[in-house]
Amino acid sequence: MKEIENAIVACESLGELDKIRVSLFGKKGHFAAQFEALKKLEGDAKKEFAQTLNVTKEKFLDLLNEKKSALEAIMIESEMKKSSVDVTLFNQESSAGALHPVMDTMDKIIEYFVSMNFSIEEGPLVEDDFHNFEALNLPKYHPARDMQDTFYFKDSMLLRTHTSPVQIRTMLKQSAPIRMICPGAVFRRDFDITHTPMFHQVEGLVVDKAGKVSFAHLKFILEDFLKYMFGDVKVRFRPSFFPFTEPSAEADISCIFCKGEGCRVCSHTGWLEVLGCGVVDPNVFKAVGYKDVSGYAFGLGVERFAMLLHQIPDLRSLFEGDLRLLEQFK
Repeated sequence: MKEIENAIVACESLGELDKIRVSLFGKKGHFAAQFEALKKLEGDAKKEFAQTLNVTKEKFLDLLNEKKSALEAIMIESEMKKSSVDVTLFNQESSAGALHPVMDTMDKIIEYFVSMNFSIEEGPLVEDDFHNFEALNLPKYHPARDMQDTFYFKDSMLLRTHTSPVQIRTMLKQSAPIRMICPGAVFRRDFDITHTPMFHQVEGLVVDKAGKVSFAHLKFILEDFLKYMFGDVKVRFRPSFFPFTEPSAEADISCIFCKGEGCRVCSHTGWLEVLGCGVVDPNVFKAVGYKDVSGYAFGLGVERFAMLLHQIPDLRSLFEGDLRLLEQFK
């Protein structure tokens, strides 16, 4: 046994140590054979042999564990030395990062409206039905609710499907005049080349005394905004439908890729749809207790603008974290 003890002390690897352990404590090892021999003894001889055997067993267990700990410590230190970095060997200048294209686009949108004296308002991501739907002229069972596939919680709360609830909260909190935008994340159950479950919107609202705000004011501000974002483009307004505005319209710009001549991106129409807008429906003002006021509202998808500005073909690529795409925006 002295030879085995010396072998444990001289062992230089965990592999060798494990072989010794098996030779001692394995099913066919030394101690297994000794315990088989113990069965054949009787009386005091059996008792004395068992005591000696247990002491020897504990001794070798302690030796093995002690040696294993020592070898593991040596191995860890060796690995640390291999992976260590001498920072004094390097003097590389760290290059600055860049904003994500969605956040960069968001900032550009916000900069414009702040310069036009719009305030920035925020609201919760988890909303109730009143602020997200009913106050926006979308009562229960209204068919237009199908336009927004919603994430609901068990307690009738939901993830907001647009930033319009912030407009309701702002009107409930303060009286006219109001001139605001509400940028932020919104959520809908949709996922394809042009939709993701989470995306960003910027919605705007202007409210003042009756007769002081009209569609003409809306048209002016949006034409100026779209030219600020996309350069020298043509802008047109098409009649549309939104439950919270009447009349409602969708704004298009001349295709920035083909200059309005027609291409695959604009489906050969020469136009690209970019946002929705309209004059605030009286039912919305009624829901917040406003009287003798008029106003307009608009909303746009930030990812849509980012895709057009940076010519990104698939919306999903903005959220996949692919460095091959993101490194292009340094």
